Amino acid sequence: MSALVQSIRSFGMQKLEAFQLKNLFMPLIGIVVFLFVWQVGADRIDTSLGKFPGPVAVYEQWQGLVADHQRERSKESSFYERQEKRNADRVAKDPNYVPKIREYTGKPTFFDQIFTSLYTVLAGFGLATLIAIPLGIVIGLNSMVYSALNPVIQIFKPVSPLAWLPLVTMVVSATYVSNDPMFSKSFLTSMFTVTMCCMWPTLINTAVGVAAIEKDLLNVSKVLRLSWLTHVVKIVIPSAMPMMFTGLRLSLGIAWMVLIAAEMLAQNPGLGKFVWDEFQNGSSSSLGRIMVAVLMIGFIGFLLDRAMLFAQRYFSWDKTQVLR
Repeated sequence: MSALVQSIRSFGMQKLEAFQLKNLFMPLIGIVVFLFVWQVGADRIDTSLGKFPGPVAVYEQWQGLVADHQRERSKESSFYERQEKRNADRVAKDPNYVPKIREYTGKPTFFDQIFTSLYTVLAGFGLATLIAIPLGIVIGLNSMVYSALNPVIQIFKPVSPLAWLPLVTMVVSATYVSNDPMFSKSFLTSMFTVTMCCMWPTLINTAVGVAAIEKDLLNVSKVLRLSWLTHVVKIVIPSAMPMMFTGLRLSLGIAWMVLIAAEMLAQNPGLGKFVWDEFQNGSSSSLGRIMVAVLMIGFIGFLLDRAMLFAQRYFSWDKTQVLR
């Protein structure tokens, strides 16, 4: 019997090792093939700014962007150190002097633009989620509300961000008037544009998930005489969770794409503006820097999707569900 158990364990370990090797080497093979095709294709493409950048050229531009960021942070640190020394000298001469600290206004670096885009997209996506999930639950629970709102949803769902952006810009400019604004108008414009474009997948999938709840669960709720809020929290949301997260993943991907387009068109701070500025710059390094931005946009989009997938696995009640 012990020999049989040992052989089963050995077979299981072999299968596990084969599975791990497959998960490790297949992505590596895909990346290597992609880099090879990219390099071969880049060598054959001539543009007005020179050769299309291959992997090596893009890596060199990445190093240049990192160096630019480090230089800018060094300048910022020196700027504040000079202010502190100057204020200390003034206070030593005049104890009644109130020191003033001016903000550093240097040019935002590539990594500053990344942070700006991430902050904006998460704000827009968060606002869209706060609107879409409650509204989707109401629509899914009430067929009359669904009939009333469905035409509106179907009309606005396919509208491009390029169409929303001018309208949002004018509304924000007209309504957000303050001498000491908490948020910049460019941030609000990008955030609301993202919200308007990315809320629909979450809204629709939530409504579909709620409407597809099994009759047995609804009957249990009736038998237990659950209140409306308890019914929603205990029955509706857990049952609709898979469809809800499918909508959230789609919405987050759309939000990231919409934001880059909005930043390019409106020249709002972020990765989109970085790409457009490099295109307008037209230097020999512009193509390489744009390609760095393209790869970073894709990589961040991948990380956002993986983060949402992790959240789905954590909150989902069905731990055996296969998620990719």
